[in-house]
Amino acid sequence: MKRSEINRAISASKDFFEKNGWVLPPDPKWDITDFGLGNFDKIGLVLINLAEEEEYCEKLMYAAKGQTTPAHYHKQKKEDIICRNGQLVIQFWATDAERLTDDGTLEVKINGQYKTINSGDKVTLNSGERVTIVQGVWHEFYPESDGCVIGEVSTANDDLNDNYFFNREVGRFSDVLEDEEKLYL
Repeated sequence: MKRSEINRAISASKDFFEKNGWVLPPDPKWDITDFGLGNFDKIGLVLINLAEEEEYCEKLMYAAKGQTTPAHYHKQKKEDIICRNGQLVIQFWATDAERLTDDGTLEVKINGQYKTINSGDKVTLNSGERVTIVQGVWHEFYPESDGCVIGEVSTANDDLNDNYFFNREVGRFSDVLEDEEKLYL
């Protein structure tokens, strides 16, 4: 991923946060990823780590319409994904690690209430709504709105070792090509 893409992504997300009344912490820890696929506008996400504690973590994320966070699951992490602004679609699968199919059902906690859904179903979250994702549940998400502020509160987070992607070419972190000066820390 080019530094110029990272700088533009941070600028665009900062503008969106500000436009929608979100105040960022001092010196936010930015994490911009194209998941190693080189197409940030299609497969990409902006993350800010707000809390990284031994027991829990909190993230604030931004995605623009057309960007997807690809299908993955976690073995250790349990997380709540909260649509803070906009509209977010999350697709779920109940399957093994070798294939994503529409076979079976799964229980998903949406806004504090358990709901049985079919594997492959999509759940749309509006501003303020949340879903709890337990370990081993395949999921991917993308904004339905032009942009989306996404919150995450989870058990301890290990982005390096606890993201298992369906597409084996996906990597959580991107290599950076320094084509311009770094504008943000």
